[in-house]
Amino acid sequence: MTTIRTIESSPGLTSKRNSGRRPKQRMPLVVPLLMIGAFLMCTTENIVAGLLSQISTDLQITEARAGLLITIFAIGMAVGAPLMAIATRRLSPRVSLVGALMVFAVGHAFTALSSSFEASLVARFISAVATGAFWSVAAVAATAAAGPVLASRALGLMMSGVGLATVAGVPLGAFLGQLVGWRGTFWMLTILTVIAAAIIGRIAPSHSATDPASIVAELRSFRQVKIWLVLAATAVVSGGVMAAFSYIQPLLTYRTGLPQWTVPIALVVFGIGCLLGTNLAGRLGDKHAVITFIGATVLGTIVLALLVPFSTNTVATFVLIFLVGAAGLCIPPLATGLSIRLASAAPTLAAASAVAAYNGGVALGSWIAGYALESSLGVTGPDAVGAIMVGFGLIPLIALAILGTTRPERRDETPSRRGMK
Repeated sequence: MTTIRTIESSPGLTSKRNSGRRPKQRMPLVVPLLMIGAFLMCTTENIVAGLLSQISTDLQITEARAGLLITIFAIGMAVGAPLMAIATRRLSPRVSLVGALMVFAVGHAFTALSSSFEASLVARFISAVATGAFWSVAAVAATAAAGPVLASRALGLMMSGVGLATVAGVPLGAFLGQLVGWRGTFWMLTILTVIAAAIIGRIAPSHSATDPASIVAELRSFRQVKIWLVLAATAVVSGGVMAAFSYIQPLLTYRTGLPQWTVPIALVVFGIGCLLGTNLAGRLGDKHAVITFIGATVLGTIVLALLVPFSTNTVATFVLIFLVGAAGLCIPPLATGLSIRLASAAPTLAAASAVAAYNGGVALGSWIAGYALESSLGVTGPDAVGAIMVGFGLIPLIALAILGTTRPERRDETPSRRGMK
């Protein structure tokens, strides 16, 4: 798949060629299609937050215990992303992506059929491992297809699926759950995933852009301190944001005093913020990645702290939820882009490591937030936990800013031209 349009030789075009202008690049079709896969993956990861009451009632467990379905999913992604990146390193992107989507669909079917909380946990873990595999391969496929000039923008576009999931997927899933039950929502996700697998299977590249390096060579890229600072910041900042988001339903209903039917509206507001955050990160990621990361972290810390006292006011709560989404969803494209840049010899493993860090933080944050929910802090506990965790993210980010990062080398022959055919 060639992403750079070439100008045919012609006397009339000589002046344009000599003017030094580069032909305009277009975003490859595979990138928005991967965004659809990201949309489904993120919808299922966060859908429990909008169905917490229905799941807890059906399975006869507390809302805090139902929140473990978010935690186990994050653990599955944290474990599955790097392991599956290594396991599938010699498979074509097409096989890896379609295989991940099909396992993801099977996991959802089992979740919809499960009759116990324990069975639901196992099914969620299976889906999460497949999600980790998808994210790690999709990130590299998107950047390779787009080329170095559009790499960060491609990541931002692909990860716009995260924002779309919270704008449309999670709210619609929550609304559907109120109509046909939470199991009906999971069946719908199963069907949509199978359709997405069929489409992506026809468009995704059949060959990797480059031959995989040895595992030793890939692991050698992780000897530098900088990438570990990126991963540490990703874990605590993302974990803090999702600690608050995981228990947004109890906050809105018990503290803000909103009826259940308004929860999807709040999720839409959060999702619009996510869309803004991912697209800003995609546009600023090439030149100002670390500064943008720090700015998003500072904003996230302040906003989450303000949610504790101001969540009794409806307007203030909605504004703050929007800002949490904008700040929090800047992180995935920035972290992925920085990881791939710093570990250029191991792009798939680097992307998988960013996914693992993100979800490791989500697992830790949602687990601690569950305890905070049942503490004396009550429904504001998850927001307090989130503010503290996000604030700690400034430590590795400031260290990273002091050390500096290197920009990827621009080569005459981009990965997309070399192998994405």
